[in-house]
Amino acid sequence: MTKKEIARDFLKLAANGHSHEAFRLHVSKKFKHHNAYFKGDAETLMLAMEESARTNPNKIFKIHHILEDDNLVAVHSHLKQNSTDIGFAVVHILKFKGDKIVELWDLGQPVPKETINENGMF
Repeated sequence: MTKKEIARDFLKLAANGHSHEAFRLHVSKKFKHHNAYFKGDAETLMLAMEESARTNPNKIFKIHHILEDDNLVAVHSHLKQNSTDIGFAVVHILKFKGDKIVELWDLGQPVPKETINENGMF
């Protein structure tokens, strides 16, 4: 698998309630992340993703763009907790060592009900 394919698979598995499999398949033992709301280790983030999937079983995760530059992959996506949720625009930045994810950043912005920009967020 390419780094882009690994990033896509990791995020889709995690969003669909399969965080244990996502981490087992794609995450390095030396993984760290930078989400300000959780401790920076793999176990804490994996359990948070699992809880999110349990709390929001109808989550919708749509990837719009994936960019790769050397050992970094950026994924621009739309995350909705259910079909009526407006959702968030999210960017995940994943750092790789070989074919394993060693570091993760995630940034999100709520999608507004009304926007001045005619191009939208996606």
